[in-house]
Amino acid sequence: MAKKSPSKKIAAEKTAPKKAVKKTAKKAAKAAKKAAPVKSVATATAKAPAAKSAPAKKAASKPAKSVKKARMPNAPIWQWTAVQTAAAIRNGAISAEEAVKAHVERMHAVNPKLNAVVVDLSAEAIKAARAADRARAKGADLPPLHGVPITVKENVDYEGRPNPNGVPAQMGLIAPSDSPVVRNLKKAGAIVIGLTNTPEFSFRAFTDNPLHGLTLNPWDEAITCGGSSGGAGAAVAAGIGTIGHGNDIGGSLRWPAHCNGVVTIKPTQGRIPAYNESATSERPMLAHLMSAQGPLTRSVADARLALAAMSQRDPRDPWWAPAPLEGPKPKGPIKVALAKIPDDMKVDVSVRAALTQAADDLQKSGYRVEEVEVPDINGVWQNWADILVTEEVVLLETYRLSMTSADFRTAWLGMRKGARILDQAGFMQAIAQRNAHIRRWQMFFETYPVILAPTTVQPTPGPREDTISEDRVFKFFHDEIRFISAINVLGLPGAVVPVSIHKGRPIGVQLIAGRYREDLALAAAEAIEKRAGMLVRHLWEKMEG
Repeated sequence: MAKKSPSKKIAAEKTAPKKAVKKTAKKAAKAAKKAAPVKSVATATAKAPAAKSAPAKKAASKPAKSVKKARMPNAPIWQWTAVQTAAAIRNGAISAEEAVKAHVERMHAVNPKLNAVVVDLSAEAIKAARAADRARAKGADLPPLHGVPITVKENVDYEGRPNPNGVPAQMGLIAPSDSPVVRNLKKAGAIVIGLTNTPEFSFRAFTDNPLHGLTLNPWDEAITCGGSSGGAGAAVAAGIGTIGHGNDIGGSLRWPAHCNGVVTIKPTQGRIPAYNESATSERPMLAHLMSAQGPLTRSVADARLALAAMSQRDPRDPWWAPAPLEGPKPKGPIKVALAKIPDDMKVDVSVRAALTQAADDLQKSGYRVEEVEVPDINGVWQNWADILVTEEVVLLETYRLSMTSADFRTAWLGMRKGARILDQAGFMQAIAQRNAHIRRWQMFFETYPVILAPTTVQPTPGPREDTISEDRVFKFFHDEIRFISAINVLGLPGAVVPVSIHKGRPIGVQLIAGRYREDLALAAAEAIEKRAGMLVRHLWEKMEG
């Protein structure tokens, strides 16, 4: 078992967030209203959590508008989905303060061991929740995530807070404003209860750093929680916040979703705006084009709701695109390509079984699944590695190595091992080749609107696996998660949904769709989820047992 670092006390924050403002997307509001019917009052709850959740009683203040009373789920508040929580607050079944306090208590009960949340914003979150309840009592129009507790990854700007990105030397970088994704979540009414851990410069697939230490996987501390959004994945799986914000340049949403048994959607590049005013320089162009902000959630419905909230316009991102969240429905039955796995990738039997199960679930839901070869996955992965690493070497490597740990250096040199450092002509050719790859995949989607692919082909590794050697890092990215990292260079949306549990550890699969067709990836993920169920419930039984 990997040695875990002692848990550190999370920093407290005093500045209150800005009030949630008006409605974002109509779709998100509708999703919140459609929470599944649930059982009546708070008397019926599942096993009590380690620390008592806030009692689920009637909201203290009477709403100004007449609304139908929602019935509440037969579980502690912290186990409710974001959709259920939003509906319960909107309809007066519980108050925002009750929802936030339930998640804060859960955080204080389980986070000391996990070290997933590294900045505790509970004091300002409770103030924000009370303000949200006052707004509801006055009859204000309520945004889709009104009063819903969430977490934010500590690598985007959160006004007034440092944005260290896992690096002690960057604690002096104070955010002058909220990043677009944080601003959008707050506008949608969400309440941030804490900031989650990330590795140094968010550039490792394992969440550990000299600033905050190692984050553990709530399923099993002998395996990684993933990275770089490992803190977000571990938090949402353990019941801390209904939505965890994260981001992804080489798998940093999809890999933690797999490791922690939760759902994610890595959106199309340009779907969710991104910008950090605290940054000392502009991000390289291709790195920006390969990176995406997104949510980690317990359910597909929650991912859809969070995506709508996060996707609102922000003029600070010149690459943001006003694309609709839903496109035309393909003629049925929808054909799904079960991706053939290259011969040089050794596939574990548990992964093969999960892919087969997911394919069967899709077939039973009316999809037509065919095993086919996707366009040049090996060449696409190489294109991703060459472009990303070359930009880093030319513009950032010296700066980053001057202030990071030996562990970071091992992980970085392992990634560099798989890439060709390109000269000027080679870099320009690689960018041109990227266009050709995207075109081929777009044409492929004309026949197969959705691709079912693995996240990893091997069991989840240990929490510090990337510190073993440079060769181990290269093998991990090239031989194990090739189908994750390759998708970033294409800028395509990819969802991950949990399918099964093997030896007490979750296994997920990836659903890839064409540009701006997150709706197709999420619909396929939901078809799988309907049969597999919400796997984190098994985790909660284990944690509470």
